[in-house]
Amino acid sequence: MELLEKAKAGNKPSIARLISIVEEGTPESAAVLREIYLETGGARLIGVTGPPGSGKSTLTDKLVKACRNKGKTVGVIAVDPTSPFTGGAILGDRIRMSGIALDEGVFIRSMGTRGSLGGVSKATHNAIKVLDYAGFDYIFIETVGVGQSEIDIVKTADSVIVVSVPGLGDDVQASKAGILEIGDIFVVNKSDRDGAERVVIELAQMLDLNPNKDIGWKPPIIKTVASRGDGVDELNDKVNEHYDYLLESDEITERRKIRLANEVMEVLMKHAETYVHSRLEEEEFTSKKLDKILSRELNPYDVVDEILEKTFK
Repeated sequence: MELLEKAKAGNKPSIARLISIVEEGTPESAAVLREIYLETGGARLIGVTGPPGSGKSTLTDKLVKACRNKGKTVGVIAVDPTSPFTGGAILGDRIRMSGIALDEGVFIRSMGTRGSLGGVSKATHNAIKVLDYAGFDYIFIETVGVGQSEIDIVKTADSVIVVSVPGLGDDVQASKAGILEIGDIFVVNKSDRDGAERVVIELAQMLDLNPNKDIGWKPPIIKTVASRGDGVDELNDKVNEHYDYLLESDEITERRKIRLANEVMEVLMKHAETYVHSRLEEEEFTSKKLDKILSRELNPYDVVDEILEKTFK
C-alpha cells in the first residue's frame, strides 16, 4: 500500500517499481492491478508507430515537449527490441529522448518486446495502467519498428500516429497491409528529403480508396522534420482535434470497449493456458498420447477434444 501511495503521488522510483511488478505476471502483479484499476481511465493514450528509421523517437520527444509546454504531465512507454544478451530492452528509444528524460513531469519506461510480434510488449497494457494510476495526463506508446505486423497499437491507444519517411526503398510504407487501416494521423517525417511529396501524394491516394472516407474522421497527412521541430505544432493540433472528435462522436467509448474486450480475452486465455498446462502436467496426459499420435494410432484433433473435455468438464 505504501508503494501504491507513493506512485499515486508521482514518486518516480515507486512508479518504476510498480511497473516492474506488473510486468512479471505473478499473483502479486494481479493483486496490484486489481487494486489500481478503478482509479485508471483518465489518461489520453497516443500511439506512435512506423518502420525503423522513420524518426518515431525524435517525433515523440518533440510531442512530449509540446505537452509539457501546456503544463501537462506525460508518461512514455518506448517498446524496444529485446536484447539477445540481457533479455531487456536495448534502450535506443530512450537515448533519442534524452532531452525530456530529466523533466520532472515526464516518466520514460523502455520495455523489450520479449517475442511479441505486434509492435508492443504484452506487458505494455499493464504498464499503461500504472502510469494512468499515477496521474499522467498523456501516455505515449512508441512501438518497436517492425513494419507490417505492428498493428497491436490500435488495440492500445486512443489515437494512432503512423510515421512514414521517404527513401526507405518503398515510399508507401504505411500502405502495406494492416498499417493503413490503423492510422488516425499520418506523418511523413524527414520531409526535407527528396521524395517526400511523392509519399504524401501516394498516401493521399491510398486513403482515398477507403470506402468510408466520407464518414467520420478523415486521417490528415502532416509533413514534419522532427529533428528541427518543423510541423510538430501542426501535428500536435491534429492530435488534439482527433481527441475532440472521439469525444464528440462518442467513438472513444466504442474504442475503449473493444480494447477492454481484447484485454479480458487475453487475460482469460492466459489463465486457461496456465490451468490446462498444470492439469496435463499433473496427469502426464500429453506424454502418454504423443507416441500414439506419432505412430498414427490417434490423431491430434481427437486428442485435443479429449483434453478439453477432460480439463473443462
